[in-house]
Amino acid sequence: MLLTSQNLCRLLVEDMSLLTFSGIGRAMLDLVYPPGCLACRRGLSETGALCSTCWAQVRFIERPFCERLGTPFSHDLGIGILSPEAISDPPVYDRARAVASYEEGPIASLVHRLKYADHTELAGPMGRWMARAGAELLSEADALIPIPLHRYRLFMRRFNQAALLAKAIARHHTISVETDGLIRRKRTRPQVGLSRAQRSANVQAAFEVKDSLKIYGKRLILIDDVLTSGATVEAAARTLLRAGARSVDVLVFARVVTQV
Repeated sequence: MLLTSQNLCRLLVEDMSLLTFSGIGRAMLDLVYPPGCLACRRGLSETGALCSTCWAQVRFIERPFCERLGTPFSHDLGIGILSPEAISDPPVYDRARAVASYEEGPIASLVHRLKYADHTELAGPMGRWMARAGAELLSEADALIPIPLHRYRLFMRRFNQAALLAKAIARHHTISVETDGLIRRKRTRPQVGLSRAQRSANVQAAFEVKDSLKIYGKRLILIDDVLTSGATVEAAARTLLRAGARSVDVLVFARVVTQV
């Protein structure tokens, strides 16, 4: 995001809106940058929302879904049902939850603009939706662990979108964010375009726990923007569990799903 005078004003006002002057901050923000749909920028009467057209395109993930993987069922099969995939090839983490299905449209637009176009202001509303989708997990957790970037990629991007989302979630729940609880010691290839087997091999031994005292005996939630094959969160969860974590859940903004 270019640091124009308008963007600088927007950032300053957004900081104000997180404090006790939320009403004043929002009013000032609306004067400088009129409210618009987060995805298509169509004019709205409020900030941090989607227009009705974009909202209708989103496939929100709600029950009925697999209680382990969080993938939606096309029919209600009852409470506590696991998908065939969760039974035949269970993940090392306990549960995964996501706001919506990842597909072209508003959800992909939000992810891409946050991650690649420096629209870090999107982390606020995206994190708010994640806090709602993961309320059950958050009520039982001790800390949030953002999926880390390798130091080279962090230098190039200048921010970790998972850490921004985790901090946004923490504003809605009394929970700590351990941004240095897990580090990425291996500079891996981007996962985009890789097969499932290649993704798994790519992140093998990629993570490391530097301070086990921040991990040992705790109920943790891994935070990321998108869950595709699950290889990254599997590798990260395995590392945390080996370091003594009591349990590991996963909360993402969007995930690629195949309905069962």
